[in-house]
Amino acid sequence: MPRPGRICSNPTVTELRTSETKLEFPYSRTTGPVIGAFLAGLREGKILGIKGVDGRVLVPPVEYDPETGESLGVDLVEVGPAGTVQAWAWVSQPLPKHPLDHPFAFALIRPDGADSSMLHAVDAPNSAAMATGLRVRPRFKSEPTGLITDLEAWEPAQ
Repeated sequence: MPRPGRICSNPTVTELRTSETKLEFPYSRTTGPVIGAFLAGLREGKILGIKGVDGRVLVPPVEYDPETGESLGVDLVEVGPAGTVQAWAWVSQPLPKHPLDHPFAFALIRPDGADSSMLHAVDAPNSAAMATGLRVRPRFKSEPTGLITDLEAWEPAQ
């Protein structure tokens, strides 16, 4: 029986051997008519939502109603451009995969005219500038590519 704290019962093995393995499941998916239109809207500096079966405007748009599962079609509606922070968390030390390379907030933002919120980055000067209920406006990339990152970040409205 191995002694407590030892990995192996062999007394000559004194160090743990490790091997780094990267497990991936690469795949591609078409964006489809709804998400494709949403991304095209971002490329044009617009935020688009879709009306659910009950009339609520959902942002980002979805293909099927989250309550009923019914197909929603492709009739998108423009919302915003400004919005309101519903909840937020401050990121004081961004990691390389984060959307901004300096401290920022991740926030749930409800664009004007929408009935749901979207998660995105808020480029605020510091955590004291953030608050639930803060009015924000989108900042789009100067050279859009048709990706979600075309909406670079939200900024506190002046």
